[in-house]
Amino acid sequence: MYSLEISLRYSPFPISIQKKEYEDVLGILNEIKNLMNGINQNSSFIELHCEKMKDKVVVVLIKEIIAVQIYEKSAVAGGSKRPGFSLDG
Repeated sequence: MYSLEISLRYSPFPISIQKKEYEDVLGILNEIKNLMNGINQNSSFIELHCEKMKDKVVVVLIKEIIAVQIYEKSAVAGGSKRPGFSLDG
């Protein structure tokens, strides 16, 4: 399971959704990057659906996104890899 986490301007808490396949979250990441770059001028928001919680739908204004990251939830460790960047190996 892969998590896509979005940090919003003026919000201390990120928004996240989960997808089963890496290609799915990577596609959403690329779509957000294109929207942030202004490639698709017709849309000012993005609608995101979560696969883990089927009823979870999030709509986000593109201009409020300041960071996006992907990380993998590890079932073996019982938790998840620490999101973000780490100096630990």
